[in-house]
Amino acid sequence: MPLVYHTMTTIVGIKTTDGVVLGSDKRASKGFFIGSKIVQKIAKIDDTLAVAIAGQLSDAEHIIKVAKAERRLMELRRGFPLTIKESTRLIANIAYSGLRNYQPYYVELLVAGVDREGAHVFAADMSGAITEEDFASSGSGSPIAYGVLESLYTKSVTNSQASEIASRAVSAAMERDPGSGNGINILAIPNLQTEVAA
Repeated sequence: MPLVYHTMTTIVGIKTTDGVVLGSDKRASKGFFIGSKIVQKIAKIDDTLAVAIAGQLSDAEHIIKVAKAERRLMELRRGFPLTIKESTRLIANIAYSGLRNYQPYYVELLVAGVDREGAHVFAADMSGAITEEDFASSGSGSPIAYGVLESLYTKSVTNSQASEIASRAVSAAMERDPGSGNGINILAIPNLQTEVAA
C-alpha cells in the first residue's frame, strides 16, 4: 500500500507582512499503519517558492518534479521568473491533466512563495482550481488547525509570529487527529529584498 497523506495529515500555510510560512506534521500512513515518522511534506522549489503536500506521495513527487522542470524551462525561454500565481497555475494544470486523462493525482497542495508583487499562499487540488488565501490548511487535521488559525491570525503577523502560529495549529491537530503526528516541520520564506536606488 502506498504512503498517503491525503486524509491522514495536517499542512498549513500563512501569508505574513514579511513573507510566507508553511507547516506540516511528519507522519505518513499506509492505511491505518504508520509508514514513516520522519516524512518531509514541505518541498522547496527554490528560494522563493515551496509546496506543502497532502495526498499520495508518489503523485505529489511527480507533480513537483515536472513543475520544477517546466517552471525552469519557461523562465529560460522568456528571460524572467514566473510569478507565484503563474507557478501555482502551472502546478494546478499538471494536477488537472491527470483528471482529464482519467488518471487523477490524489493530492491537495498549498503553494506559497514571494515575488515582486509580495507574498502569496494558494490552495490547489486535482481539480485544477486555485484559490489565494491569507492562510489555509489541508488534510485530516485541517478542521482543528483552522480553529487555531482563525483565532490567532492577523494581517500584521510576521514570519516569526506565523511560524509559532503554524506550529500551534499543527500541534493542536496532532492532539486529536490520528493521521497527524511525530513532530512538526516549519519553513519560512522572506519577502524579496527591494533594490535601493543609488
